Amino acid sequence: MPRQVFDHDSPDRFVAGAVGEPGSRTFFLQARTGRRLNSVALEKQQVSVLAERIDELLDEVLRRSGGTAPVPAIAPSDSDDNDPLDTPIEEEFRVGTMSLAWDGETDRVVVECYSEGVSVDEEEEEEQPDPGPQQQEGAVLRVSLSGTAARVFAKRALSVVAAGRPPCPFCANPLDAEGHICPRANGYRR
Repeated sequence: MPRQVFDHDSPDRFVAGAVGEPGSRTFFLQARTGRRLNSVALEKQQVSVLAERIDELLDEVLRRSGGTAPVPAIAPSDSDDNDPLDTPIEEEFRVGTMSLAWDGETDRVVVECYSEGVSVDEEEEEEQPDPGPQQQEGAVLRVSLSGTAARVFAKRALSVVAAGRPPCPFCANPLDAEGHICPRANGYRR
């Protein structure tokens, strides 16, 4: 079975969002190009790491170019996207691994999200003979973004992650509405 690729080059919208109450939210990446909408589910930590790495990558591109790259130092405030996820939210797959790159020829950030059970290395093994259908299975969401769109994505993604449960002032673990058993308080509820 051929690999299913959801490719969005300069999407109209690429955002991270969450559905549900804090403590039991499901996180999604969503890309929309025209009427085509693709949503993939992932963990909160994956959203956080992706946003942080995008900011780091763009900072490095700016540093190496001496500030001449078409990348803003921070996300422009007039381009904030605070709208909810587009509906219907139909999960294409759950993200296992991701890759991130800067395409210097097009001056774009490329984000690839692979379905669980598919490694990034499998995609790149071209010199070996065809290993059979197992390597062709799985799905990938590939999104190509301008520097500005990538900064806007990262800013929103970090705010979505931060909108969860407040941390315990003692142990920094998330607080549930009914409190939690704090390890720093010898197991007493806070």
